[in-house]
Amino acid sequence: MSRILIVDDEESILKSLKRVLRLAPCTYGPKSYALEIFDFNSPLAALEAARNEEFDLFMSDYRMPGMDGIEFLKAAKAIQPDAARLILSGYADLNALVRAVNEVGIDRFIGKPWNDYDLMSAIGQALAHRDLMLENRQLANLVRLEMGDITPEQIEAERLERIEPGITEVNWGPDGSVVLDPEFQNKG
Repeated sequence: MSRILIVDDEESILKSLKRVLRLAPCTYGPKSYALEIFDFNSPLAALEAARNEEFDLFMSDYRMPGMDGIEFLKAAKAIQPDAARLILSGYADLNALVRAVNEVGIDRFIGKPWNDYDLMSAIGQALAHRDLMLENRQLANLVRLEMGDITPEQIEAERLERIEPGITEVNWGPDGSVVLDPEFQNKG
């Protein structure tokens, strides 16, 4: 099941998106995707969810109070760089489109109002592209492993870093001990 996080400050848009994403088939070529939808009307709440759960695709409104869609997707990319990213907008703003592509590397810019078929096709294509990217990475790691360019431990460390950034970093204390939580390093 593919986990989709959508964020839009308009409740009516969220309801419409959820309805379409739950009812319409999501396919790309021979592959069909079942979608699990998580919706937020606040980009900050959505980012908090992204810090705690893994998502396959982020879809954001472009214009929202407090944080625009590009800033949201940029922050989401920093948390989960392998997730696909789509942006929705009711405004045909060429500068925003260029910024979204250059700064965030979005997969698609979808205009509002959207065509349901086009929306589902864009989501299916983005998920298929993500699957292909992850498969290519896995195959490249196997080749690097066979050639001795990388160890199984390095591959596992890369995998863990993708799931939980910073998890493989070790904080050493002045006496050579391992400090599990740097917040408590100077207390005592």
